[in-house]
Amino acid sequence: MARYVTTDLHGCLLSFQCVLEEVLALKPADELYVLGDYVNKGPDSRGVLDYLMQLPGRGFRVQCLRGNHDQELLDAARGRDKLTWASAADRRLTLQSFGVEDATQIPEHYLHWLDALPYQLDLPDFVLVHAGFNFRLPPDKMRTDYHTMLNIKEFVFDASRLQGKRLLHGHVPTPTAEVQRSVRTKQGVISLDTGCVYRHNPELSHLAILELDEFALTLQPNIEPPYEIARR
Repeated sequence: MARYVTTDLHGCLLSFQCVLEEVLALKPADELYVLGDYVNKGPDSRGVLDYLMQLPGRGFRVQCLRGNHDQELLDAARGRDKLTWASAADRRLTLQSFGVEDATQIPEHYLHWLDALPYQLDLPDFVLVHAGFNFRLPPDKMRTDYHTMLNIKEFVFDASRLQGKRLLHGHVPTPTAEVQRSVRTKQGVISLDTGCVYRHNPELSHLAILELDEFALTLQPNIEPPYEIARR
């Protein structure tokens, strides 16, 4: 059995499928943890959700967390749309993938799945979250500060607040060389968002998957067909 963690798929279905099925050859006995941001920016948000939702039915052990983009799409679909929901290009790609003109038309079963996603997950040796925590808060409040858990970009890590466990997160695109260095030196907190969706950025444009027991990092290049996105 292997335990894999990845994050920030952002509609990059082909890259995700390739690394799971061809590179890693995911087995039903393996565990896969995905730290959020399945939608927006990339070419096939709906396809990523469809793929994730059907994996358990094929016998795979998958646990998914909520990301800020998943929450924003859910809010928009529930009529809580904000002017900041994605860029015009992001919205166009996302809605096009669902075959709808407005987020309120997204089929309910996708919204139900998104709405059931947890914000964090504790493993015996790791804590998983999309963005991070505000370690200045008391431990009980830190773990219920959901806005921060989805959106924080900088924080000072305090392992004592996590019972000495390492923290794995995504959210902020991080150059592949920096992620490789963090894994190689087994840092206490590691960002696994290597900006797969940013296909024009050579220092990003990869999907990072970390195998927890061997602490082995796999970097899958973006293999999506061309789509509209600016350099980051």
